[in-house]
Amino acid sequence: MQHTLSKFFATNLRPSNVNGCRTRIFDVLQQRCYSATQDADIVVIGSGPGGYVAAIKAAQMGMKTVCVEKDPTFGGTCLNVGCIPSKALLNNSHYYHMAHSDDFKSRGIIVSDVKMDVGKFMEAKANAVKALTGGIAMLFTKNKVKPIKGHGKITGKNQVTVLKEGGGQEVVNTKNILIATGSEVTPFPGIQIDEETIVSSTGALSLKQVPKRMVVIGAGVIGLELGSVWSRLGSQVTAVEFIGSIGGVGIDGEVSKTFQKVLAKQGLQFKLNTKVTGAEKSGGVIKVNVEDAKSPDKKEVLECEVLLVSIGRRPYTQNLGLEEMGIERDNRGRIPVNSHFQTVVPGIYAIGDCIHGPMLAHKAEDEGIICVEGINGGHVHIDYNCVPSVIYTHPEVGWVGKSEEDLKKEGVAYKVGKFPFLANSRAKTNNDSEGFCKVLSDKTTDRILGTHIIGPSAGELINEAVLAQEYGASAEDVARVCHAHPTCAEALREANMMAYLGKTINF
Repeated sequence: MQHTLSKFFATNLRPSNVNGCRTRIFDVLQQRCYSATQDADIVVIGSGPGGYVAAIKAAQMGMKTVCVEKDPTFGGTCLNVGCIPSKALLNNSHYYHMAHSDDFKSRGIIVSDVKMDVGKFMEAKANAVKALTGGIAMLFTKNKVKPIKGHGKITGKNQVTVLKEGGGQEVVNTKNILIATGSEVTPFPGIQIDEETIVSSTGALSLKQVPKRMVVIGAGVIGLELGSVWSRLGSQVTAVEFIGSIGGVGIDGEVSKTFQKVLAKQGLQFKLNTKVTGAEKSGGVIKVNVEDAKSPDKKEVLECEVLLVSIGRRPYTQNLGLEEMGIERDNRGRIPVNSHFQTVVPGIYAIGDCIHGPMLAHKAEDEGIICVEGINGGHVHIDYNCVPSVIYTHPEVGWVGKSEEDLKKEGVAYKVGKFPFLANSRAKTNNDSEGFCKVLSDKTTDRILGTHIIGPSAGELINEAVLAQEYGASAEDVARVCHAHPTCAEALREANMMAYLGKTINF
């Protein structure tokens, strides 16, 4: 009997690259084999898009996984006070704007006495957030990820100590540590945020009433999205931007100019090349002091009921035990990592907003998956040039790859293909035809270098461009692919046709 069992195990067991254990070839029972000397194979600090995705992936790969979260709910900034609630407000405010403006009337839909119930408006947002954050808890249970609530701090090369909110602590010994702590709002020097009348993006998601006037410091992605929400609901919104364009880093110059014109038609006002020097409350009104960025002697005072400070985000890397471990942060507070997302300390990794690269939820998700695969011996590769960006206003703006400004700066010879949504049958039929698709391809090889879209469903359409660019497609490749008719995606096809041939069919 003993000889028979020995023969069975020798035949049916093989070495695994996970934890140095031995697992069955067919793994019929999907049982996991863990180190006997550690509490976990990996501890993920943070449950935002990067953290929770990495934790689930690690568990699916057979790792005993712990995820530490300091906040009451999972999901990080994105699900709780970022991507998800802002999109709920953007979507529903767009419906209100259509019903309240002449848009419905032009479509033959007559409504009257349209009102805004801010309480219900916020309740719909809260329900979306609750469903999705609760969904992460269920996914953790399904994938056998152990969650621990509290502030995680690295107290040893293979140890994380969780400080509980009500006192006490829990020490977890682990083989690997993954820092996925995300980012936080960048404060504005001299302006105190109270999240009631002087708000960050968090407070702007939960205002109790529509302000008569709102000033937004910063005309980047967050400022434009939230400014757009409250503008649609009736607030007079003025965005103050230090540089001379809107849309933030990476947006194509031509798209940015078009974007500004469209938003201005919707009622948003802009003060570009303008510096905010301070703000003060006075009798229920906030006075915002600004000056010309190029001519400081030109000063002005803007008045509003709500001031939104939206000058970006900074890595959340404080009080994590980094200094004690000898992990130095860069001048922007980011954690330096190598191509495998490993810090200077073997076994300690970092992903997402707390390392280099764009602060985007989907970028963090990809890094989480790739990092965990790398820990388990897989290949580690991500092309940051193929990470898309989207602004969820109306019209939406989406882009991936190089802008014209980038290519000119790099001295790359390129071709431009453009196609307006005004000539697209689906956009025209939907009475939603502002904007265009723009494709930049290499002048010699025709390889797609960048795609920029402003118009209906740009956030969805850009993903076709991402896929094409990730696989090294040429403009001709996309131009020759059959697209369903009538769809807005046909505009992207014709933009590629223009880049490839210099002419289109429908324009």
